[in-house]
Amino acid sequence: MSSPDHILAIDQGTSATKAVLVDASGAIVARGSAPVALSTPRPGWVEQDADEIWASVQAAVADCVTDQRVVAVGLSTQRESLLLWDRATGEPRGPMLSWQDQRTDCAPLREHAEEVRALSGLPLDPMFSAAKARWLLDAYGRDGVCLGTVDSFLLHKLGGGHVIEAGNAARTQLLDVRRRDWSPELLELFGVPRETLPEVIASTGPFPAVRGLAPVPDGTPIYAVMGDSHSALFAHAGWRPGQVKATYGTGSSIMSLGDPATPTNLCLTIAWDDGGEVAHAFEGNIRSTGATLTWLATLLGTTPAALAEQAADSSAGVHLVPAFGGLAAPWWDDEAVGLISGLTFATRLPQLARAALESIAFQVEDTVAALETPVDTLLVDGGPTANRTLMQLQADTSGRAVARSLTAELSALGVAHLAGRVAGVWTQAQLEALDRPRELYEPREAPASREARLAAWHAAVARARQKEEKHHAAF
Repeated sequence: MSSPDHILAIDQGTSATKAVLVDASGAIVARGSAPVALSTPRPGWVEQDADEIWASVQAAVADCVTDQRVVAVGLSTQRESLLLWDRATGEPRGPMLSWQDQRTDCAPLREHAEEVRALSGLPLDPMFSAAKARWLLDAYGRDGVCLGTVDSFLLHKLGGGHVIEAGNAARTQLLDVRRRDWSPELLELFGVPRETLPEVIASTGPFPAVRGLAPVPDGTPIYAVMGDSHSALFAHAGWRPGQVKATYGTGSSIMSLGDPATPTNLCLTIAWDDGGEVAHAFEGNIRSTGATLTWLATLLGTTPAALAEQAADSSAGVHLVPAFGGLAAPWWDDEAVGLISGLTFATRLPQLARAALESIAFQVEDTVAALETPVDTLLVDGGPTANRTLMQLQADTSGRAVARSLTAELSALGVAHLAGRVAGVWTQAQLEALDRPRELYEPREAPASREARLAAWHAAVARARQKEEKHHAAF
């Protein structure tokens, strides 16, 4: 394991692009990053600049790589965000619509919701790319254009062509998730011409080789591409039976491999396509977790880290339901409204901060519970997991052990593992044997107290959904 070869993994996320170099022992030996801005020009609109994203990739790589030998590149990306670019020039047409964007109205398609879910595996919701595609095409034209997710755009910038990785394609709501091909029925329903879409290929390619990514030499192969949440699952050795992970970030993703023939209330997606071996997964998406702390911190003129440090030991009955653009998993209610309830004259910043932290733990547990499979230990990763208070709160709220990855860049590491295996740096057996350091949190709260807190949270969610309170299992 003394090879000088390195795998470069690029993780293009909502708020930043990160790059890491992984050596043959599996260790991260260099890091780089570059921030990416988010624009909200109108209520519900969330946009990013595609050229800025490409520049951030170049900057993060330049910040990471010096004179190390890079034998292969892996690419992990944010998923449902969508953009349009000119096929001839490669120049973006209009902004990239973020996965958080809520400008598109799915209400006219409600009568087709069951058909959409049966084919795509996804509930009808503006978070997914299909409705964004229609909006972009109507706003910026259909002639000579390419539609693509972030991975598709970056692959075009890196090596040309118009391709998309299968797991990312599965998040567009235009893919037949079982056939792994664009669905003619969904394309017609959403009004998306097939010729604007990329070719769907496996997570292991073939992809175009790198160009314009100094100091990485042109011609360096790209051996793996994955959605960020899928990549994190792979880094957790998520191919093993019964593994359930939660990735905490701007939003959160709870994911576990599963049989596509099994009925589920969660999303059915493609985790990865390993050279024709397709692994399906069940997933629940939460729109606002880390973003909730950022919003409240901005409102109160502080930082998310400072806000979390000031959180009280109890919210004193205050609940924050972060339905800023409706609620996603497990409710999938885009009419839900954000609210803070339980306020009294005694409520202060520490109680609000605690309510914000609790909203993260509650939403994650609601989604894990919707898996309807035994989960003794929840595998977690992502920036917010560095907050030990949140991790203990998650264990107490869930009544399950929480195993926190001590590797911060898990979304980058997973795609590095897959790219390295394709490159011959590791065998599958060696991937199995790699060290995955974790920190364990055991639940301490009494079951009766936990159940009372969950019941109060569900009452607050019912208010946000403007519905009569029901038991969680009924949803």
